[in-house]
Amino acid sequence: MALDSKQIAELKAQVVADIDRRAGDLIAASHAIHAKPELNFEEHFAHDLLTRMIDKAGLAVTRGAYNLPTAFETKVGTQGLNIAVLCEYDALPGIGHACGHNVIAAAGLGAGLALAAVANDAGGRLTLMGTPAEEGGGGKVEMARAGAFNDVAAAMMVHPADRDLARMNAIAIQQLMVRYYGQAAHAAVSPHLGRNALDAAVLGYMNVAALRQHIRPTERVHGIFTKAGEKPNIVPRESEMYWYVRSDTIDTLQPLKERVAACLTSSAVATDCRAELQWEMNAYADIVDNVPLLDAYAANSTSLGRPLTSAFLPGTGGGSTDMGNVSYLTPTIHPMLQVSPRGVSLHSPQFAEYTMSKEADKAVLDGAKIMAMTAIDLWTKPDLQGNVRDAFGVGLVPAGVL
Repeated sequence: MALDSKQIAELKAQVVADIDRRAGDLIAASHAIHAKPELNFEEHFAHDLLTRMIDKAGLAVTRGAYNLPTAFETKVGTQGLNIAVLCEYDALPGIGHACGHNVIAAAGLGAGLALAAVANDAGGRLTLMGTPAEEGGGGKVEMARAGAFNDVAAAMMVHPADRDLARMNAIAIQQLMVRYYGQAAHAAVSPHLGRNALDAAVLGYMNVAALRQHIRPTERVHGIFTKAGEKPNIVPRESEMYWYVRSDTIDTLQPLKERVAACLTSSAVATDCRAELQWEMNAYADIVDNVPLLDAYAANSTSLGRPLTSAFLPGTGGGSTDMGNVSYLTPTIHPMLQVSPRGVSLHSPQFAEYTMSKEADKAVLDGAKIMAMTAIDLWTKPDLQGNVRDAFGVGLVPAGVL
């Protein structure tokens, strides 16, 4: 629906006022989720809290959406472009909300509730989604396979960081469990009867360490030992490692996976053990930012005192998210909001403290407002709609996205 600039400004003022009225509830939700961190697919408290708030706002909500017990979905509107606002709310083992998903959840909720009140006036449709298991498990990928994004014209969310950034610059990743099976024996009396699965793992680790000298500077491979034997006087019969393999894009990830697998299987041959490689089913793709939609977001962000550029900034990002998979299916943005001083690393105990600070509370409200205003721009500006479609294009979805 095309509206004039005055009408658009009035709709934006309405959603901003709506979010300000809900500020106490939104911040309380962020703090409550922060205080009760939950891991992948176990986010029952966050799911129940957010869906109760949606209920209270008078909106219908589907709990356990797309066959995932901790996913949810709310749909509003009957015509126009369908814009999805996404919430995340899972945490990290040991360090809780050190990625700030409590902020993401509350900001997405605020934007969704405010947009629901103006969707019909703006001539658009809204889908507010709760997407579990971003930190591992790929909830968005599971939802996408079940059709969650089939009718979505654009998707957006925000993420806390140590600075305001339009682009996360996320790269592709696939997780890998490697298990080696050898033969136990007495390590002093009859070592010749044993086959050392720990040696296989150590050699495999060293092979990958050598490989890392000869991969592209933008690629990352890192792993840990999760099982290394039972007692020193028993030749280790089993060992296990957990690896992350990352590359610039979902396409370039495939050959890197093959090289890593060769490093890990060759060590089994050298030690006369057996290797079993189990790749996580849901690879995470790189994010393909929709720049026209990002420009609209940046303009709204600047209007709230958070100036942004949609230009690619070298040296930022490098993490991974299942929002990347969504970006191959529909025009997508994933901007970052500052909640901590520069240099505080995500996935650290220090960052976890900042995700319930006053700066984080402000990011909840600002993120909700900026997303809501950007959705209104897309609903009401035909030129922007065309630019967003043209920038996304049409093509085959690469292998590994779904």
